[in-house]
Amino acid sequence: MHLPTLSRRRLMAATVAMAAALPFVSACGVDPAEAKSFPKGKTDAQWRKLLTKEQYYVLREAGTERPFTSPLNKEKRNGTFVCAGCANPLYASAHKYDSGTGWPSFWQAIDKGAVGTSTDYLLGYPRTEVHCADCGGHLGHIFGDGPKPTGDRHCINGDALRFVAA
Repeated sequence: MHLPTLSRRRLMAATVAMAAALPFVSACGVDPAEAKSFPKGKTDAQWRKLLTKEQYYVLREAGTERPFTSPLNKEKRNGTFVCAGCANPLYASAHKYDSGTGWPSFWQAIDKGAVGTSTDYLLGYPRTEVHCADCGGHLGHIFGDGPKPTGDRHCINGDALRFVAA
């Protein structure tokens, strides 16, 4: 059986074709977090007035802050991490751990109704996006490489959170 060789020209053509298809892959289907009506929803103008530029980028545009830049990554006091957009309690300090990734990480949300999830195809493959259940703000992603008892790592942008000490 003769397999075709992968020439440099074919490799470049395949790379260009895949890159061109990415916007269409991520655009197919509406993100459930954006399509749903949230109890603490606001207009875009209201969000822009309420949030800092960095918070708006993360919460409303599904952005990601640079790793190791959030002061909340090192927060170890007893308390609650709430949504920076609507103050919904999201994560308890008892569920926080140092994942070494550069973002605040938790092995579970404060309760089942605090966060919601949807599938994100932004990088061309499915990831579990986590958002605030009350305002729909993008928080980060959930990965399956966390500690026991859940095995989950909620990798959360510090700009999406505000810490309230106990």
